[in-house]
Amino acid sequence: MPNNAFTAGVKPGGLNDVTEIRILLCYLIQNAPKPLAKEEIETALLNEQLVNYFEMGDALSDLEKQKLVVYENKRYTTTEKGRGVAESLVTNVPLTVRETALRAVIKAQEFAINEAQNKASIEKIENGYMVKCHIDDIGGEVFSFSIYMPDYEAAQFAKKSFIENGALIYKIMLASMTLDDVLLRELFTERIKKK
Repeated sequence: MPNNAFTAGVKPGGLNDVTEIRILLCYLIQNAPKPLAKEEIETALLNEQLVNYFEMGDALSDLEKQKLVVYENKRYTTTEKGRGVAESLVTNVPLTVRETALRAVIKAQEFAINEAQNKASIEKIENGYMVKCHIDDIGGEVFSFSIYMPDYEAAQFAKKSFIENGALIYKIMLASMTLDDVLLRELFTERIKKK
């Protein structure tokens, strides 16, 4: 059983075979919209419980040693040899796992982009938590607000929501402050369509 991987943290249907994990990683690195950071891979695969953390780390290291991927500027890209693996062996990994993993990787990349612009922090206060949110652009702060949350879980949820939706929140606030009812309707309609 040399190909069996640790299963701790892996949901049913996830990958328990070391070779499948390596193939999935080649596939993701090859097909992501832009080169992947290790944190983006970890966030995507571990949140979806598709692989074990330690097996994923070992597999990434093995892929580098085998020259299937290159790690430069804190991002992974596939080599020609790695692209061959991703294209020829990808069917060894179940389609549902590939689709779930790729969606999760894209979401992790989008979150990282949003997090660079939409900043949020949590501060403990006497009766709960204060979530401080702001957007920086053009060399300075263009939008900020703070909101009270009664517990840490709610504060974490608000922080994550602002990071993911800061631009939309800014547009809604701007439309509200300028009494632009047409823009408000468009923004809410756009948000409903995305759900």
